[in-house]
Amino acid sequence: MKISLITGSTGLVGSEVAMFFKDKFDLIIGIDNNMRAEFFGEDASTLWNRKRLEETIPNYKHYDVDIRDEKAIENIFLNYNEDIDAVIHTAAQPSHDWAAKDPLKDFTVNANGTLVLLEMTRQYSPNAVFIFTSTNKVYGDIPNSLPLVELETRWEIEDRHPYFKEGIDESMSIDNCKHSLFGASKVAADVAVQEYGRYFGMRTACFRGGCLTGPNHSGTQLHGFLSYLMKCAITGDQYTVFGYKGKQVRDNIHSFDLANMFWYFYQNPRSGEIYNTGGARHSNCSILEAIQMCEEITGNRMNYIYSDANRIGDHIWYISDIRKFKSHFPEWNFQYNLHDILSQIYESMKDRI
Repeated sequence: MKISLITGSTGLVGSEVAMFFKDKFDLIIGIDNNMRAEFFGEDASTLWNRKRLEETIPNYKHYDVDIRDEKAIENIFLNYNEDIDAVIHTAAQPSHDWAAKDPLKDFTVNANGTLVLLEMTRQYSPNAVFIFTSTNKVYGDIPNSLPLVELETRWEIEDRHPYFKEGIDESMSIDNCKHSLFGASKVAADVAVQEYGRYFGMRTACFRGGCLTGPNHSGTQLHGFLSYLMKCAITGDQYTVFGYKGKQVRDNIHSFDLANMFWYFYQNPRSGEIYNTGGARHSNCSILEAIQMCEEITGNRMNYIYSDANRIGDHIWYISDIRKFKSHFPEWNFQYNLHDILSQIYESMKDRI
């Protein structure tokens, strides 16, 4: 039997991976205890997504387990042992604003939880491919020191800079900068995943994501930029733009495209690998540009206000250079652009909220 174990299975990326992998594995094990509702309130609950997975994937088995619970996680690995061929770790506390409210819980979920999964994989499923959904926040606020130019609707990097054409690559330092506490906990997890690959020879990879998005995102004010923005565009709820004149730029990758990246890596894995992962120059926008697109798609005028106070550790401009991944897996390519993503979010959300 060939098994894929997915943590955070009812979240955006985890559920997308479950759907993508369902015909490729004999059994999909999902681990998710709906901590998103604890982090962000009942509006962010992913129970609806768990129900969807259980109804649509016949070979899906769900465990309502906390990834920090070493004994409970060990029991799952004991039950399946080396039949577990892939561990896709997407569970996380994903907000740097929330992390500042409860640093201990943030660190134990993001860092300790990752360590529990790595060690259980090493002990019971050492040949499994371990894929970790990391973040561009491992680079802290170093991107904010880049030479930026203010344009009408966005900040942009100077066109003479090496990052202008393709974006930020994996050579950027993670040291001597402000990460946010969320970024610090993800750095710890990221480095641990690399180390288990390099030290123990396990097949591991960190995918350092930009904005991960798609139609199955339970977006909230503190996390899920495009999803929450579209939610406000539909409902008329007030949206707050925090700092940088709303011109801060993010690259956005559809969760399907990310799941497909995972599939390519699983088929030809490496040890201790890192990849910057995002929409790159193919799919990126400022907040102002995203607001305009939401208005065009919904036909509604958005209700938003501006706050001069930017979020601590927020990037002014970040676009991922994905050429390293593309050089390793040249057949992979994007399936969705920004307009596709926002249109799918709208279609998924309009009847759900």
